[in-house]
Amino acid sequence: MDKIDAMLITLLQENARMPLKVLASKVFLSAPAVSSRIEKLEKQGIILGYNTVIDRQKLGYHITAFINLELAADRKSEFYPFISSCPNVLECNCVTGIYSMLIKVSFPSTQELDAFIGRIQRFGNTSTQIVFSTPVPHREINIEAEV
Repeated sequence: MDKIDAMLITLLQENARMPLKVLASKVFLSAPAVSSRIEKLEKQGIILGYNTVIDRQKLGYHITAFINLELAADRKSEFYPFISSCPNVLECNCVTGIYSMLIKVSFPSTQELDAFIGRIQRFGNTSTQIVFSTPVPHREINIEAEV
């Protein structure tokens, strides 16, 4: 990967719907050359997909929370399919420390969050933090700084 690939990735992270013509003008290449580079990055598994960023609050999901779950290693094979099937789970990470899972969720109400916590407590002890604000929203790494 060179500096042009890094620039393309940065531009696509900012706006995945940016037209090829605009991308090409920003990296000083032709649109077919940019298309070829993007296809190569996709085939290499560097670009995994394209996402739409939504405002969950405007859709009625007013509660975002992080749930720490103490999960025994021998329960992972049962837990992973369960947690993957839960539509309100935004992210689930296996982490170090007392709690082995860190789960990010979003719900319309605290009552629904509470019901979900009750469902996952069959796998182990939990500790939950409700988000008040997000001063740094989700972002990707700046790979241009690394290249």
